[in-house]
Amino acid sequence: MSTSGTSSDPSTTSPAAGIVHHPAFVTTHWSVVLKAGHSDATRARDALAKLCQTYWYPLYAYVRRRGHSPHDAQDLTQTFFERLLEANSLANASREKGRFRSFLLGAMNHFLAHEWAKARTQKRGGGQPVLSLDLAAAEQRFDLEPAIDAAPDVAFDRQWATALLNEVLDRLEAEYRRDGKAALFETLKQTLAGPRESQPYADVAARLGMNEGAVKTAVHRLRRRYRELLQAEIANTLNSSDDVKEELNYLFKVVAAG
Repeated sequence: MSTSGTSSDPSTTSPAAGIVHHPAFVTTHWSVVLKAGHSDATRARDALAKLCQTYWYPLYAYVRRRGHSPHDAQDLTQTFFERLLEANSLANASREKGRFRSFLLGAMNHFLAHEWAKARTQKRGGGQPVLSLDLAAAEQRFDLEPAIDAAPDVAFDRQWATALLNEVLDRLEAEYRRDGKAALFETLKQTLAGPRESQPYADVAARLGMNEGAVKTAVHRLRRRYRELLQAEIANTLNSSDDVKEELNYLFKVVAAG
């Protein structure tokens, strides 16, 4: 699913909609980075790479909003991740507590202030990039975004929320496709937005050739799984399960303000 496709309006998954119970906190990508940074650098690097692969675009857009040209932003973003994913950089991550979102933005600001000029004068290696980033497509996407009157860090958080919600929708769609229910997902995904009482169940039932009761059951399952994946993805960017609800509330607030 394209990041610019399906609506990711989170109104149905706000705390008022029932996300108040958190699943048992398991080992997540960011907690692995924080815990394994010194003792297991390979495991920490792999976990960090997975997070960076999902959330690199908000950082690219942030750099562009800081006034860097497309060429410099592309080079800067790639170089930043090369430095970040070096084994000797993970010790710095282990000192950062809480949210991966905050760590990534802070690390980029430090890079811009102290490392970027030096990195530009050094000869770049000719090997494969550490992350596969479609930077040309990123610039096209950035050009299509509406102009916003917000500070770069505020816009970063908004982009972050969008990336997170799209990641959840992608995973949800993949599950339905794997079960041979791609057409069902394509029809029902509209019900993830808006309150339950406003959903066009009769219309959806007619299109699917199902009765309205069966549609309501299918929608309930879709929303429940969406909530589960949403909580799990948010947890992946945190170091403590105690922060899931707070981060969830913050991201919804950011999206609503946009």
